[in-house]
Amino acid sequence: MSDATFLPGPGGAAAPGRGAGGGPDHELGHVRAFLRLVVIEHSVFALPFAYIAALAASFAASGSVHWADLALVTVAMVAARTFAMAANRIIDRAIDARNPRTANRELVTGAVSLRTAVVGSVAALGVFLAAAAALSWLCLALAPIAVAPLVIYPYAKRFTDFPHAVLGIAQAVAPIGAWIAVTGHWSWAAFVLGLAVGSWIGGFDLIYACQDAEIDRRIGVRSVPARFGVRGALIGSSVTHVVTFGLFVGYGLMASAGAWWWAGLAITAAIFCYEHAIVSPTDLSRVNRAFLTANGFVGIALFAFAVADLLSRGLSG
Repeated sequence: MSDATFLPGPGGAAAPGRGAGGGPDHELGHVRAFLRLVVIEHSVFALPFAYIAALAASFAASGSVHWADLALVTVAMVAARTFAMAANRIIDRAIDARNPRTANRELVTGAVSLRTAVVGSVAALGVFLAAAAALSWLCLALAPIAVAPLVIYPYAKRFTDFPHAVLGIAQAVAPIGAWIAVTGHWSWAAFVLGLAVGSWIGGFDLIYACQDAEIDRRIGVRSVPARFGVRGALIGSSVTHVVTFGLFVGYGLMASAGAWWWAGLAITAAIFCYEHAIVSPTDLSRVNRAFLTANGFVGIALFAFAVADLLSRGLSG
C-alpha cells in the first residue's frame, strides 16, 4: 500500500477535524494504520477453509448451519490472524528496516507506533481467547496450540531455512480448529484439509520469498530461496502444490464430496498451473499477481464450490 495513504504520525501535520487533539479522527487514524499494518484483507486466504470445515462439520453433526458457531469461528480466525500479523511486524521490525521492499512498513516508517502495535496485538489475542472460550472449554484449552506457531513463525527465519513450513503449520490449524469448534471432536477429514491449506500457503510463500533471496543472504535471514536459490524454491513450490492438490482430493474422498467440489478442484488445478507459469527464476515481476490474485481466487473459488456441494447434498440454514 502506498505511503500516500498513511495518516500523519506524531511528528507530522495534523489531520483535519479533531485529529490533532486526540479526538475521534485521531483515534480512527490509529485504527486505520493498524489495519494496514496487519493487512486485514489477507484474511481471505485461510478464512474460507475454516468456513468449509465449519460448514462440513455442521452438515455432519445436524445437517444445518450452526450460525452462532460460524460467527464465533469468524471472530476467532480474524483475531488470531490479526495477532499473528501484528506480532510478526513487531518481531521483524529491525529486519524490515534493512530490506528495501519492506522498509515502508508502518512500524519502520512510524505510521504505527510500537505501543499501538503491541496494544493491538494483545487486544487481538484477548478477542481470540474470548471467542475460543465462548465456543467451548475444549477450544479454550487447545487455544495455546493454535497460538504457538503464530509466535514461532517470525523467529523461524532466524534458525531454519524452512520458515515456510512453520507458516504452513500455523495455517493448517484453522480448518482443524473450526471442525472441533462445531462438533467438539477430532476429524481426520478436517486434518487432511488442514494439511492441504498449510501446504498451499507454505507453497505460495516460497514464491513470495523469492523476491528477497539476495537481500536475505546479505542480512542473514534464512529461507529456502536464500539457501537453495530462486530456481530451487520455485521447484519446491511446484512440488508442494502438487501435494496440496492431492490432499484436497483426499479430503474430498474422505468427506464424500459431490460433483461441485470436484469442479472446484478442476478450477484450482488450472489456477495452480497459471500461478507457476507466470513466475520464473529469470522473471519475478508477476510474483504479486501469483501471490495475491491467483491464491486469493483459490480460496474464494473452493469455498463457493464447497458450499454449493454441501447445499446440493442437503445442508440447510
